[in-house]
Amino acid sequence: MKIPAHRRHTLANGSRLILLPRHDVPLIAFEAVMRGGSRLDPPARAGLAAMSAALLTRGAASRDAHAFAEAVEGAGGSLEADAHSEATVLHGQFLAQDCELMLELLSDALQRARFESDELDIVRTRRIEFIKAAKDSEPQSLIGQYGRALLFADHPYGKPVGGSESSLASLTREDVLGFYRDHFGADRLTLVFAGDFDPDWMLDAVTAAFGSWGIAPGLLPPLRAPPRVQGRNVLLIDAPDSAQTYFWIGNTGVARSYPERAALEITNTAFGGSFGSMLMQALRVKSGLTYSVSSNFRRGSVPAEFAINSFTRVQSTGEALDIALQTLSTLKREGAGEQALASARNYILGQYPLGFETAADWASALAELDLYGLPESYIDEFAHSLHNVDAALSQRVVESAYPQAADVDIVLIGDAARIRADAARLGPVREKPLTAPDF
Repeated sequence: MKIPAHRRHTLANGSRLILLPRHDVPLIAFEAVMRGGSRLDPPARAGLAAMSAALLTRGAASRDAHAFAEAVEGAGGSLEADAHSEATVLHGQFLAQDCELMLELLSDALQRARFESDELDIVRTRRIEFIKAAKDSEPQSLIGQYGRALLFADHPYGKPVGGSESSLASLTREDVLGFYRDHFGADRLTLVFAGDFDPDWMLDAVTAAFGSWGIAPGLLPPLRAPPRVQGRNVLLIDAPDSAQTYFWIGNTGVARSYPERAALEITNTAFGGSFGSMLMQALRVKSGLTYSVSSNFRRGSVPAEFAINSFTRVQSTGEALDIALQTLSTLKREGAGEQALASARNYILGQYPLGFETAADWASALAELDLYGLPESYIDEFAHSLHNVDAALSQRVVESAYPQAADVDIVLIGDAARIRADAARLGPVREKPLTAPDF
């Protein structure tokens, strides 16, 4: 895979513009990245960046929420906004013939959002109810938030990006307006357009739409790297009468800039990223203790977490955890093996090109490179790098990126009365009820 021909510009106010014209389909996809994100949420205000993002498209300039949505949907387009740990992102696509409307709506959302109190109330209520519903029916969807809160503590990565029941309930319109005033501005913005347009026209149009926007007055401090945990800590989330135990095992991993990305991808696919992986074979195929298990690395501008996720019947909680930790120890001691690495390489080589089929795929990929300061070789040389991964290089990745089984944080969501003894064998245990309004 090679990045198609594209152009880069920086406007006088500091906004970055990336243009990738392609005329195979009459669509224009875009990514608008505002650097900052939830890491800037103040203490006790988790979810503020995400709430601010959600309100960008719920009324802007002359359009209220209904009129804004009608303008997008009436053109057959899409425009969505959300926040993650390091950025607020707006993305979508429109027919090429509606490019002027697309720029108008995007410009209004970023520069002239209304942040109306009624809309804030609607979004806040829905998000709180969503969290409550997830605790009732899909607690596994929240386990990563508990895990990051335990692992990263007061580091920005420990904040729940979408907020908690308690933090969301405390957010006010003044909070949102203050966050927007401090952390939205031209100097933090990257705009990526990919699709059917004339690049000269797009440069002029974007300059007219965004060129007079001022800079963000708030500080964007550097993000410190979180330490790795030593020893074990266990967080037991009590879900009385639960028939299953959901578990998360993690520690700090590596950053996006980790130099051995290809070896990391192959190794993790072999360990916990495919059906034939070590974890899947150990926990599903051989022991029948779960239907699914995976391992993954979340990688930011600094190291985020490595985590193993799975679930099992409540009565097999201890056995499943032991096998998961033993499998991690086997990886650390023996590596993944040449045959498993070869299979993982072929799997990735088959899947990788599928992520670059559309203009939207390329807009997202170029936005990611810009946000994390990655070179174009991150994409251009990746497939070639896969062929250079051997068992020795994989083992070096295991040594540097993966934790020892004795040095992990563990989160369990299940019936505490039945699994408390299993939890206590793993390390010091802290308990909290699933109904608690925070993570």
